[in-house]
Amino acid sequence: MSDTAEYVPAKVWTWNKANGGRFANINRPIAGPTHDKELPVGRHPLQLYSLGTPNGVKVTIMLEELLALGHQGAEYDAWLIRIGEGDQFGSGFVSVNPNSKIPALMDHSGPTPIRVFESGAILMHLAEKFGAFLPTETAARAECLSWLFWQMGSAPFLGGGFGHFYAYAPTKMEYPIDRFAMEVKRQLDVLDRRLAENAYVAGPDYTIADIAIFPWYGGLVKGWLYGAAEFLDVESYKNVQRWAKAVGDRPAVQRGRMVNRVQGELSSQLHERHDSSDFDTKTQDKLTASG
Repeated sequence: MSDTAEYVPAKVWTWNKANGGRFANINRPIAGPTHDKELPVGRHPLQLYSLGTPNGVKVTIMLEELLALGHQGAEYDAWLIRIGEGDQFGSGFVSVNPNSKIPALMDHSGPTPIRVFESGAILMHLAEKFGAFLPTETAARAECLSWLFWQMGSAPFLGGGFGHFYAYAPTKMEYPIDRFAMEVKRQLDVLDRRLAENAYVAGPDYTIADIAIFPWYGGLVKGWLYGAAEFLDVESYKNVQRWAKAVGDRPAVQRGRMVNRVQGELSSQLHERHDSSDFDTKTQDKLTASG
């Protein structure tokens, strides 16, 4: 079973710039900045540099949920990082995240600015900073963090594995698509079994585990990722569907999904967010367009 002639790896790998599919223009085997560009800084203590991908959406959902609880210290500026144009390789961004991946956060609320990168680390930083969405009781905290890190370890198989070969690779190849489809369905079954016995992933309460998992697996079963809902038979995971609807119906989740978004209906895109009133402006724009 082979889609193309058998590939024989060279003794030493060399970079083929054309062999990267949709993201060939930004993929490279070295780190560091490609150009000098400082990051903008707004008026709030929390400065987020991101894009409305599943990883980026985790953080904007978290910030909107904190604000919904009344934590005014969670006010933030969200700056758009267009990864397709290489913004993540600017010197300013690399100084915040040497791995050149979104999201990246600068916390200016203390005497010394703190950089936080990797979405799971940002969620933990914010949860501990504001005392929300992370249980304090030892067993409940361990369960929540276990599921948070389950997402961090599992989603690369969904995104970089299945998503890449199913939706973005230059050619469709049976072996990698089958291999990663099998793994993604196994992961969905893990979630479905867990959610058969629990309202939320970590237990009875909504936590950063749900906030981390929803943009990936909730988005998948809602048909938002890779055009693969039918292929993966996502409707069969009834408990994940129930949970995804409950999380997706939360107003803070709906707001968070808009921030730094550059795809879909224009009314659903808020490229940058600097104040809660920015959402009111988008609502007014939508009403004006429909009128």
